[in-house]
Amino acid sequence: RSEINPKNKHLKVLDLRLSDAGTYTCEYDSHTVTISLHVFKLTVSLDGHFLPNEVPEVTLMQNSPHHLPDLNITFFNSNNNIVRTKLLQNESRQKYVLKLKQLEATDSGTWMCHVHSDSPLINRNISFDVKVLGFQNPDLERKYATVDSTVILSWRLNFRKIEWKEGFTGQLNWKQQKSATAHKLLDFNVTARGVQHETKKSSHFRFEIPEKKPESTIEVKLPKVHFNHSGQYQCQLAYNGRYVQSEIELVVMKVSANPVGPLLRGAEMTLICQVSSPLPPNAHLRWERVNGTQVDIKESKQHELKVEVNVSAAGLWNCHLIEDNDRKISLNYPVEEAPVWISYVVIGASIGGSVLVFGLACLCIISGISWQRRRQRVKRMARARQYLLENKTCQCQQ
Repeated sequence: RSEINPKNKHLKVLDLRLSDAGTYTCEYDSHTVTISLHVFKLTVSLDGHFLPNEVPEVTLMQNSPHHLPDLNITFFNSNNNIVRTKLLQNESRQKYVLKLKQLEATDSGTWMCHVHSDSPLINRNISFDVKVLGFQNPDLERKYATVDSTVILSWRLNFRKIEWKEGFTGQLNWKQQKSATAHKLLDFNVTARGVQHETKKSSHFRFEIPEKKPESTIEVKLPKVHFNHSGQYQCQLAYNGRYVQSEIELVVMKVSANPVGPLLRGAEMTLICQVSSPLPPNAHLRWERVNGTQVDIKESKQHELKVEVNVSAAGLWNCHLIEDNDRKISLNYPVEEAPVWISYVVIGASIGGSVLVFGLACLCIISGISWQRRRQRVKRMARARQYLLENKTCQCQQ
């Protein structure tokens, strides 16, 4: 594992090991040169391949022909910021085991271990790679959509950006509520060469996998969102039996009216705006009448899923979902006044219905009276017949 350069007589040691530490002497004629070789070995747990929230451990070992110095060890992350460490083990200055901080996906890159000693004087930088496989999305993201709109849910993976050279798998699940059963929408896997394959799993849930999408992205398209498509969409990565996931919560909004249809003259209608799941504390619903006044505004209270407004005149109403004073989505509901003839028809139908009911009531009363009279007449005739029969019997006896 060593070679000598014939020109300058330099000694080159390949694949350096801890056991190579020692004193090296070069003799030439009457000249003698002695060099002490101090060797460090740094290893990172899991071969430097991590998932978010994992905590790496770094082992630093040293060997020297002289007394081993007490080392001062400092770590710098990929942004050249000092990382706090916890010393787990120090075996007679020969082996140091240190625990680093909990990792995030943004921690991927080249880290630096700075080794310092006053006696002998040592200032040495040892670089090592940290790769954290994960998402470029936040851990929890909320997306708003209106009924019948088109929604694309997207998760950006970082495996190309960090030059991840190991294969891994993943899946996309959906559940309507946190306590509900999860439904698998698709499976995917990425090979060590970075080739991505996806397989659609759900047959009853209508969604599409876009053909054209950004590289290193898992994406699903809901072409026509229904109110019950809301819920948690979880994208999960799996590597060597370890998991990490990113979740997008889809909140769907719809508007409706009670009663449905044109507004009759003199009548009232209730407009209803509701969402599929509770909103965060910084969000609320608001009904507004277009070109209306401050009176024509109705807002939901905290944690309310819907807001209602009573309408007695025609006009265009908008329902907004507002988060941090920013309008996220809006739906309008046009309230139309019924034509005059419809009002007359309704009034006429009401009057006609009332007259019909009155007539039926009178008919029932008259029929009842007639039936009662007939019944009384039948009773009288029966009594008269009984009377005559009794008298006739008496005359025959005489």
